[in-house]
Amino acid sequence: MKPIDGAVFLNYLKNVTFKGLSGDEFHFSENGDGPARYNIIHFKQISPGVYKWVRIGEYRDGELNISLPDIRFRLEEPEMPVSVCSPPCLTGQAKKYVEGSKCCWHCFNCTKYQILQQETTCFDCTLGFLPNAEHTVCEMIHLQYIRLDIYWAMGVIAFSTLGILITIFVMAVFFKFRDTPVVKASGRELSYVLLAGIFLCYAITFLLVQKPSDIKCIAQKMGIGLYFTIVYSAVLTKTNRIDRIFRSGARSTKKPSFISPKSQLFICGGIISIQVVFSAMWMGFHPPRAMQHHPNTDESHLVCAASIDATYMVAFAYPMILILICTVYAILTRKIPEAFNESKYIGFTMYTTCIVWLAFIPLYFTTTDHDEINVFTMSVTVSISATVTLFCLFTPKLYIILLHPEKNVRQPLMNQSKYGGTNDNLLVLTKVQPTAISEGKNKHFIP
Repeated sequence: MKPIDGAVFLNYLKNVTFKGLSGDEFHFSENGDGPARYNIIHFKQISPGVYKWVRIGEYRDGELNISLPDIRFRLEEPEMPVSVCSPPCLTGQAKKYVEGSKCCWHCFNCTKYQILQQETTCFDCTLGFLPNAEHTVCEMIHLQYIRLDIYWAMGVIAFSTLGILITIFVMAVFFKFRDTPVVKASGRELSYVLLAGIFLCYAITFLLVQKPSDIKCIAQKMGIGLYFTIVYSAVLTKTNRIDRIFRSGARSTKKPSFISPKSQLFICGGIISIQVVFSAMWMGFHPPRAMQHHPNTDESHLVCAASIDATYMVAFAYPMILILICTVYAILTRKIPEAFNESKYIGFTMYTTCIVWLAFIPLYFTTTDHDEINVFTMSVTVSISATVTLFCLFTPKLYIILLHPEKNVRQPLMNQSKYGGTNDNLLVLTKVQPTAISEGKNKHFIP
């Protein structure tokens, strides 16, 4: 027998066809395999609790033939169950494929702050954005900001409006009776400055409860410290003048300098200008701006940056110094002659103001993350401080001007029987008038 090349013999074998014992035609595939023939059997439920293997089809020569009516998995459920490796993931769920399989996966939930960027990846939304209902895109959170229709905003606005109306009324009374002894004795010009500052303190509330913008934030940051400075610079100038007059009177009869109305306005303006320069420099280094603040991931608030970083307290620093100095002067002048008793009301004003601010400062620093509470406490504190000053300093004068005009006359400054002859330096003159003192025209001074 002659040897045959194996490769040639293999080609001949691949082309062989014949009928097998079962009568089916047999041939080799191009890969050298025999034809694939399979019977399809089904584990069918025949009766309750009874199952049997049943032939329902075959696979022959690349064709699948199945008798679907013969398939039944459970008697009570005639419908064929869905056969999948993994069900489709729900909305907001990503796929994690089973290792080694491209058809099977596990579904896991994206967080409430993530979107499904790809079918297998959850992506975090940036701060200020939240996923839509389908978790397909990040949408901007609705901006919240202080509005005039908020109940507490309406409350502080109503309070400030009432304060403004009362201030205007006091201004009108003082202007009408500007030449009377009581108005002159209170320092007419400084009283106008003081009332203007009180008016502006009430007015700043309207700005604080507006929707923030860069311009409004600048006005708030500049105004809130400046308006307080106007009020307490006038009070400081008054108390300083009273103290200097009576201290000078204890030492000599020489008139102290800078007690005329023009000098007092000049001093008051100088004190105010310090705050203006300081605020301008401060805003140059730290410009005010409106910004989005996120107290938590679900909220976005439009606020002035100063209300979050507590830099409003920088604007209050200088007025607080003035308040402390005024309080010291109020203590020093508490025992002056009773006819010149405005110092008593100034003292009460400053003591009350100190209490208000001592309550405000810790509350302010503990609410910097709650912009609405922060603005509310600041608005209330500003309005209360203005109200204390308005009522304590001007109510006694209005009482005399409107209800007891007979007392609105020139009276001796001191009781001669009480103060006369006790000290060689005391010069008791019943003709020295509060009016003369207020206008800086007196030639004799009493401690």
